[in-house]
Amino acid sequence: MGISPQEFAQLQQRLSGRSRKRPEAEPAAPAALVQYRRVLGVDPSLRGTGYGVIELGSPGLVGLAHGTIRCPPGWERSRCLGHIAATLREVIRVHRPDVCAVEGLFHARNLRTALIMGEARGAALAAVAEAGLGVFELAPRKVKLAIVGFGGAQKLAVAKMVQRMLALADLPAADAADALAIALAFAQERNRTGLGQPDRV
Repeated sequence: MGISPQEFAQLQQRLSGRSRKRPEAEPAAPAALVQYRRVLGVDPSLRGTGYGVIELGSPGLVGLAHGTIRCPPGWERSRCLGHIAATLREVIRVHRPDVCAVEGLFHARNLRTALIMGEARGAALAAVAEAGLGVFELAPRKVKLAIVGFGGAQKLAVAKMVQRMLALADLPAADAADALAIALAFAQERNRTGLGQPDRV
């Protein structure tokens, strides 16, 4: 059976292709980190849940809002939990954050205290999750280390550094300052692409 010169050349190409090892596909580049513009920080507590919203702008970090969700000692826990969730829903509606950073769980010596703190945290997370925001948690010591440079820093030191970083006119209340510190620490961690990232809840 005859074969044309063109067919012979094609056959040679197929045979030579078998002997050559195919180049391995290059590994895909890691996906870029999602860039968030507004971060809601939450420091849950039954009687005084702190919240803070910051914006990552081109000039720098800007504090948009902060405060403390206070519940009087005479309120039942269920009423406090509803108040925490309702207030955070309103904060989210007004300021429209892109993501939420919350203080991570800690080891409480008193079991009852741990349960009550867990309830407050759950109420806060439920309100945030309803809005469809991603939630990340940071350990308390990690937040203090990121903001003050010392994992055992006192609340006043954290508040003063937060005031300085955001150029706030007044020193924020302790719980609100903690919430702002959580948001600031999250923003810092997200920019450190080579280091461990905050845990998603």
